[in-house]
Amino acid sequence: MEECKPILNTGLRGFKVASTKISDVDGNAGKLVYRGYLIKELAGKISFEEAAYLILYEKLPSQDELDRFNALLVAERQVPPELIASLESRPKDALPMDILQAGTAMLANHDPDAKELSLEAVNRMAIKLIAKFPIIVAAWERIRNNKKPVEPDPDLGHSANFLYMLSGTVPDDELAGFFDVCMVLHAEHSFNASTFAAREVASTRAHIYSAVAAGVGSLSGELHGGANTRVMEMLMDIGSVEKVEEYVNHLLETGGIIMGLGHAVYSTDDPRAHILAPMSKVMGERLGDTRWYEMSKRLELTAKEAFRRKKGRDIYVNVDFYSASLYYYMGIPTDLFTPIFAISRIAGWTAHVIEEQFGGAAPKPVLYRPDSQYIGDYCGPDLCEFVPMEER
Repeated sequence: MEECKPILNTGLRGFKVASTKISDVDGNAGKLVYRGYLIKELAGKISFEEAAYLILYEKLPSQDELDRFNALLVAERQVPPELIASLESRPKDALPMDILQAGTAMLANHDPDAKELSLEAVNRMAIKLIAKFPIIVAAWERIRNNKKPVEPDPDLGHSANFLYMLSGTVPDDELAGFFDVCMVLHAEHSFNASTFAAREVASTRAHIYSAVAAGVGSLSGELHGGANTRVMEMLMDIGSVEKVEEYVNHLLETGGIIMGLGHAVYSTDDPRAHILAPMSKVMGERLGDTRWYEMSKRLELTAKEAFRRKKGRDIYVNVDFYSASLYYYMGIPTDLFTPIFAISRIAGWTAHVIEEQFGGAAPKPVLYRPDSQYIGDYCGPDLCEFVPMEER
């Protein structure tokens, strides 16, 4: 009997494709590091602007450096009027991530820097992208609901301004602070799928807008950035704390997936989840409705115990699990959860594109060109013989 060729479907797990100084994930120890700093030491202590500066420039900024960086971001809180006009022409039910991806590509059309592949130009475009991503997402949320986009407020911080442009109401300090922590937590996560997509495109020497657009497309998938939306949908399906155990048992018996549990890298709890969970609890208490947090907590504990009992192994909570209820408490529509992921991760994506193209002594990235194993034995061991149309 002829031996079947093995099918390779590794997802590149275990393969190291490049070096990076930007961040590190120690999945066994449950550690996430930004430029040498543990995320648990940064979250709640620095702003998103400081995190973005650290990720881009390899150090925490001084006050003067942060002030200058903030001024650059604030100066770029506008998008071309042609882009807004384009958004107004889109179907109101268009997927927000598709809108963001299209908007990213459109930004390149209005930026002369896109024609120049120099470190200075790419750094300028990185700042523009970090500043403009929230503007596009907020503008689309307003436009699709037949509302006029809100003009940015230069006196508000990056995260508070986004919430203001989204709702038209200036958020209080606690709400803005919690959202800013979320932004810091999602800003970077090493070589995940979307970052790899951005770096792969950057390796061709495409401009940063093309590379970031690829990252947006990758993040739109439910197995990557879309997971927290699925978590919230799952909680709504369950409906109450009392139904959690029945739901978990049913999924385990039918081979279903509990969204927000398990991770491609971590073999322990995602450290970001432990920071998000208490904020979800507080937000629920603020609104007088803690059921989404309580369901999440019961679901986490019940699922972990059930996995040990029925499958003989542990399963761990990831970042999506508690960000879902937290964003929902903040009044953010579920289909904006992933775009919000993007307006934070743009800091990491841009840093990775810069590192990919300028990490060495000269801007000569190595073109990514993986190999594959061909298993298409359509005509046995020999090649197929071509048959003309009239003889088929």
